[in-house]
Amino acid sequence: HVQLVESGGGSVQAGQSLNLSCTFSTYDHYDYCLGWVRQAAGKEREGVAAIGRDGSTRYADSVKGRFTISRDNAKNTLYLQMNSLKPEDTAMYYCAAARFAGSGDYCYTRLISGGFDYWGQGTQVTVS
Repeated sequence: HVQLVESGGGSVQAGQSLNLSCTFSTYDHYDYCLGWVRQAAGKEREGVAAIGRDGSTRYADSVKGRFTISRDNAKNTLYLQMNSLKPEDTAMYYCAAARFAGSGDYCYTRLISGGFDYWGQGTQVTVS
């Protein structure tokens, strides 16, 4: 059983930055894919970024070059640094985990296909 808790959301002006954090607890030593998804009001859920156990990453085209996903395994924390925010980035952001030791590319494929097993409660990001 894995518990995920997001923090760091808020309201900012376009062009500003936010850094989301997600602390996760694991009670075993399996490798995990980690990722972020977002869902804007009235829209489908969108995979934002994923990171493998080896630190390799994959991003949605809409955030490439602006967002950076990273993980600190020692602190059991996942991050999403969001720069140059745009109004279209407004959404509820969720972190997610899957018990699989894959690359960032593979983790992202699982993320967008609904293959992640554990989800946080979400943190709201609003850009005006």
